[in-house]
Amino acid sequence: MPIHPYVNFNGTCREAVTFYASVFQTEPPQFMTFGDLPEDADFPLPEKAKHLILHTRLTICGSDVLFSDTFPGNHCTVGSHIGLAVMTDSAEKIKRYFQYLSEDGEVEMELQSTEWSPLYASLTDRFGVAWQLNQTSVGGKGRTLP
Repeated sequence: MPIHPYVNFNGTCREAVTFYASVFQTEPPQFMTFGDLPEDADFPLPEKAKHLILHTRLTICGSDVLFSDTFPGNHCTVGSHIGLAVMTDSAEKIKRYFQYLSEDGEVEMELQSTEWSPLYASLTDRFGVAWQLNQTSVGGKGRTLP
């Protein structure tokens, strides 16, 4: 069974996932909001929660990545405890992903050749999500990551 990363946001999930769908040229995301849940008289839903994303998914480079907003009153702390690594043999894709994800983000390592990859970069995008972009070894250049 595969493991799917789950990324949480503080109210910016719809914007972030729509952005990621355009970057990675995926199918348009389908969003389930907290307001889509059946009403429960014992647990009334706060009005400010109704538009927030309960769940959505994108398939990015063959892997499912899951996303949601936190429920009002809960808060996710953006940090360096998890990141998403994209691996592809396409230099063109790596360059495009870097161009879009680095916009208004923070680049830790510029797109460059490394010992393990013809093209590699690490950055945190404008939504606080850490990304590693890695062109897999092509034509014997660089060592392939395990």
